[in-house]
Amino acid sequence: MDRKSIILLVICALLIVVGKPLVDHYFPPPPAPTNVVSQATNQLPEATTNQPSATSNQPPSPGFTGGEPSAVAAFVEQTNVPEKLLLVTNDNARYTFTSRGGGLKQVELVHYPETISSRRTRRSQTNEVATLGAPNAPPYLAILGSRGDTLQGDGVFTLTPTNGGVRAEKTLTSGLTLVKDFQIGTDYMVTASVRLENRSAQPLNLPAQHLIVGAATPVGPQDNGLLMSVVWYNGEKPFPIPLSYFNTNTTSFLFFPRTPKTEYRDGSNNVFWVSAQNQFFTMATILTNPAPEVYVRMINLPPPTQEEIEANPRTVKMPEGLLAALDYPAQALAPGQSLARTLNLYAGPKEYHTLSRISERFNNHIDYVMGFNGFIGGFAKALLGAVTWFHDTFSLPYGWTIVVITVLIKLVFWPLTQYSTRSMKRMQALGPQMKALQEKYKDDPQKQQQKLWEFYRKNKINPLSGCLPLLLQLPLLWGFYRMLQSAIELRGAQFLWIGDLSKPDTLFVLPGLNIPVNPMPLIMGSTMLWQSHLTPPSPGMDPAQQKMMRYMPLIFLVFMYNVSSGLALYWTVQNLLSILQTKLIQRSSDTTGTAADGAKPVVPVAPQKKKK
Repeated sequence: MDRKSIILLVICALLIVVGKPLVDHYFPPPPAPTNVVSQATNQLPEATTNQPSATSNQPPSPGFTGGEPSAVAAFVEQTNVPEKLLLVTNDNARYTFTSRGGGLKQVELVHYPETISSRRTRRSQTNEVATLGAPNAPPYLAILGSRGDTLQGDGVFTLTPTNGGVRAEKTLTSGLTLVKDFQIGTDYMVTASVRLENRSAQPLNLPAQHLIVGAATPVGPQDNGLLMSVVWYNGEKPFPIPLSYFNTNTTSFLFFPRTPKTEYRDGSNNVFWVSAQNQFFTMATILTNPAPEVYVRMINLPPPTQEEIEANPRTVKMPEGLLAALDYPAQALAPGQSLARTLNLYAGPKEYHTLSRISERFNNHIDYVMGFNGFIGGFAKALLGAVTWFHDTFSLPYGWTIVVITVLIKLVFWPLTQYSTRSMKRMQALGPQMKALQEKYKDDPQKQQQKLWEFYRKNKINPLSGCLPLLLQLPLLWGFYRMLQSAIELRGAQFLWIGDLSKPDTLFVLPGLNIPVNPMPLIMGSTMLWQSHLTPPSPGMDPAQQKMMRYMPLIFLVFMYNVSSGLALYWTVQNLLSILQTKLIQRSSDTTGTAADGAKPVVPVAPQKKKK
């Protein structure tokens, strides 16, 4: 690979990074629909007591406007009856219940701010707290029928405070009574029940029902939704449905959009829990009896104001979310018969120790909402445990904890890396003899391969030794990546100039291009480039391939430029320790002049002349 090819490769990589922002800048997407609800609508009352607050009246507002598939009825919210809100609080959250739909409208987590600045010099954060629930979606436990059915009538319920909870009740003209009870518990738990009672003298045919069990919304105005999803569990493994499944404007492969999907359905009487979640928070519904099916769709959220866009150019102009529901089939209720469903809701942070306790209580692996399932999930769980242990035991800041754990991991792999480096140097010294073998048997590839392997065994060479350290450390890298995707412990953790280890360390955004400047990935790429120039090339490798391998870190930099600063910190420290080890091995070899692994030094022998 010549210099022109390398330059062309770098330009292509840069286009991958800056192409999308440039297209969005010069060819902006169409504006968001104007029929969504403004975030300023229906402001919630403040309360500090542990008892339900008095009801408050709100003017009517537009209803569910995310686009309507054929299987879901419109959420009936247009009414002349003012909306009544009932607020219940405890030490962890504020729960707002609405008469429109008779459900839980919003959960405010009082100990968690909505956003945290990624710059340590600007530790500003909004006055808003993290909230769960979409402002323009049906409330939690709203019951929707098929198109045209009025299962909830006009959707107006009577809210009644209970001892530590709320009851929502409505009786239809047909004699069907809907009763929903909510009981606020500890550890962000809410116990809920839904009863459908036939109080008439005639049998009632209930249509297919869609029970709303949460909405996944962005963490803040700059959240592009890449880590937003709905996850459901079938008793054996979780199934994540990300926002990208619906081909939103935030995700497509480069510049080529895919055919959009309007809805997701799955399950066969095996839906044990459903979680509507973003990067750090979740609304996870645990079912006493498995539901028949899970249903997911995308919804449009209220667009930001012009002031919010001007304050931060990375504000998402067309925010989107996910709505999750449980599907139940149509059935008949005899006179006096009732149908009851009991659910347990966890509405709070994705904090592993809390979720682990709940998982043991219900024996249902609800901790899988963290993504800690499977082989890589095991590494992520172990790394999170190590990070929190060092932080709690030695009062180390999380940034220095990552550094310490990286050093310990490097010490574990130190002998393997040392063996690998020395083996590669030995292969480099034996390169001329290997090249002679390749040239001698170039017309017989099978014989050439056989002779090379005999040469490897004779000289105690492992041609794969250079790849082993990297292959063995890849699960740790992926584990770190998965852990940082949802570890709320690192949210807002500071290190040097970094204000939040869970996000990229953006210092500023290039005006006009909307391209962030992230120092830590640049440092990481520089150390990778330095390390690649110190690593001896494999003998027999084509010179073009050698150049490509030396500049491969530039490709890594492109794809890891927007990773969390905690992951970039881990990889940077790992590279620096590898560079230090390589330097020590080189100095040791130059000083002693001995070969590696007990093998005799390779000394070239001059050919002797035959005696006449």
